[in-house]
This record gives sequence, C-alpha cells and structure tokens, in this order.
Amino acid sequence: MYKSLISKEKKIGVIGLGYVGLPIALEFAKDFDVIGFDINSERVKLMQNGADPSKELDGSAFENKSIQFTDDLNVLKKAHFYIVAVPTDIDEHQVPNLNPLLGASKTVGQVIKKGDYVVFESTVYPGCTEEDCVPIVEKISGLKAGTDFKFGYSPERIVPGDKVRTLTTILKIVSGNDAEALEDISEVYNHIIKAGIHKADSIKVAEAAKVIENTQRDLNISLMNELSMIFDKMNIDTKAVLEAAGTKWNFHKYHPGLVGGHCISVDPFYLMHKAKQLGLDPQVIAAGRRVNDNIPHFVAKRLVKTLIENGKNPGECKVLVLGVTFKENVADIRNSKVVDLVKELMEYSLNVHVVDPVANPNEVAHEYGITLLDQPLGKYDAVMVTVGHEEYQKMDLDYFKELSNDPTVLFDIKGIYDKDLMENIIYWRL
Repeated sequence: MYKSLISKEKKIGVIGLGYVGLPIALEFAKDFDVIGFDINSERVKLMQNGADPSKELDGSAFENKSIQFTDDLNVLKKAHFYIVAVPTDIDEHQVPNLNPLLGASKTVGQVIKKGDYVVFESTVYPGCTEEDCVPIVEKISGLKAGTDFKFGYSPERIVPGDKVRTLTTILKIVSGNDAEALEDISEVYNHIIKAGIHKADSIKVAEAAKVIENTQRDLNISLMNELSMIFDKMNIDTKAVLEAAGTKWNFHKYHPGLVGGHCISVDPFYLMHKAKQLGLDPQVIAAGRRVNDNIPHFVAKRLVKTLIENGKNPGECKVLVLGVTFKENVADIRNSKVVDLVKELMEYSLNVHVVDPVANPNEVAHEYGITLLDQPLGKYDAVMVTVGHEEYQKMDLDYFKELSNDPTVLFDIKGIYDKDLMENIIYWRL
C-alpha cells in the first residue's frame, strides 16, 4: 500500500477536517495525493480557499499541497487509504455520542473497495473500532473485513494551540487487524511522523492507551482541584503549596483549573461507559469527574462570598469574565467549563459580561446562548480571568483597577499573575 501511495498511484482520503483531520491531511499532502472530505460544505469552501475554519493553521499551511477538499462521495471514492478523524463527544446524559463516528463509518462503507485500508483516529472506548465501526463498513460495502479490506486504529494526539508539540513531533501509536495491516499502516504514518511509531499489540490496546491518557490527566487535575478547595478553607495559597512541593524530584506537576474541552473532560466517560457495560462501577474515575465538574460552582460561590464580605449585593453587581474558550489561544469552545461558570454566576443574579478575543461570537451565541462583547463596558464589581490567552497575560494591575469599582476584585482562575504584584486589591486564585 505504501509504495502505491508514495508513487501517487493511489490516494489517501481523510474524513473529518477539524482540529485533528485537517493537520493530518495537509501533512500527508506534502508527499501524497490526498482527498480531504467533510460533510460541512461551508467548511469545505473555506479550506478550498486556503482558510482553516478552526483558526489553528494559517494560509501558508495550504500552500504547495497535493490535496483536494470536497463534500462529494464520488470524489472520495478515488482514495484507497481512508483515515477517519471525526469528533467523539458525550450527550447531555454524559453518554458517549458515537453518531459522528458511526456516520463516518457509513461513509467509508459507501466508498471502500477491495484492497483498501481504513484507519480510525477518533477517541473511543476499547472495542469500539471492531465492534461498532467495522461492522457498519462491512454492512454498507458488502465487503469482508480482514479479507477484502484491512483496518486499524491510530489514536490522535493533536494538542490544540501548541506550536511546539505538533503532529509530526508526537510519537504515534498504530495498530492493525493483522500483522500485514500493522506493518502497512505503520509505514504510511512513519513517513510523516518524525517522532517515531509505537506498534500496539492490538487495536483494543491502542484504543485503551488513548482513553487512559486523558483519564490520567483528569484524575491528577481533580486532585489539584480538591486540594485547592481544602486549602482555600485554610486560607493557604494553593499555587505556593504546589511550587514548594514541586521542588521534590518525583512530585508530578499538575495545576487546578476548569477542565473542559473535547478530550480530558470527555474521554473518562467513554471508559466508564464501557466499564458499566461489563458490570463494573468505576469509583476513582467517577470521583475525579465529579470534582472537576464541581469547580464552576465552587468558583461562583467563592466570588459571591467575596462580594458579600465586601458589602456588595450580588444582585446589583456586574462581573466581567475574560475568556470563554476551553483553553488558551485557541478558538475551540467545545465543552468549555467557562460556560458552566458563567451560568453559575447568573444563577446568583449577577450581571455577567463575557469577552474573548479568540472565540467566534456567532458560535458562542449558537452553542450556548451567550453574547460576547467586543470589549468591556463600564466598571465592574469583579473581574474573572478564566482563560490564559496571550493577550491576558500582558495585563497588569493598573488595567484591572481601571476596569473596576472600588474595591478591585480580581479572580485569577488560571493563576496567571504574580500574587505579590497584586497590591491593594482583592486577589484570589485557584
């Protein structure tokens, strides 16, 4: 397969051109012929004009690439090595939402041919590729997996907003349905991944490896969040504690915060879902999720307490929230816990203004019913910096004082600022 692809006798097809799929497609398109497929025609049009809808890549990333962007299945059929990189989320009941992935599997079933390959990259629970996705491909195509076509799983490890740890510099896990598939898939990915390839023992091992990467981070951050709540009661600065503890060589450095996004706050639910199907009730993973999901309520309550202690009626207060995306310097608002925080503040009858220089106002309004302001309006009784955007890291004490009614109340959720420089104001951080 690799020789046919590198000689451009055959093409690579990437299905789903979001944060994961588009960088992969463009990287392969440096040396391979690539078809980039997405069901969203508006996104396709933007990419055809050299623009990344996710605002992660600039126009130069599209230059000198052998790639055709399309929403036409007839075009996609010309590919022979398919990569599925659609998002996997959870629904309102915290149950895995596989609809995009199952839909993509149907798409593959409509275009795959004898001798073709399909590799899934979407985060799933162990067993999903073989038990949920491949049977759909077989049913739609009429082909037999393992005999008529090969398949594998290679979990994505894209880090949105990270300009250092990019796609090619992160070691890639690959797996295949048999030894031949594993070797062929490894050879294809190895062409673009400078950091190297790890060949997993099986597809389920690769799936499990991905889902526990973020489950581990979720649990470690939940510990930091719980410690932050404990130390807050004791009037101890959590960041100072972590800096002191971090002087020991084997102390793992994690920080408290709002845990959102499409990975850390989602992946644990996939593992818990599978565990419950098997009759197991995961205690530790579930506890970590509960702690992290409670942080917006804790922060909102802490702010209200601070306002009351300073003689202010929360119902008459105006609060500025700086940042709504799920992490710094990215436009992605999926599963942003800042939204949960804003809603918690509103539950206390606070008048909340939200500003974010990176987020798309239309997307925020459509997804969450929240109106983004272009800039702060008037004076505020409290300011919350909830996302560590580069622009916010440059703000100083004078800026916050100018924004504020007396006394200045600054809640630094990300721990961006030097506490010692925040003189003569009410400063709080997780």
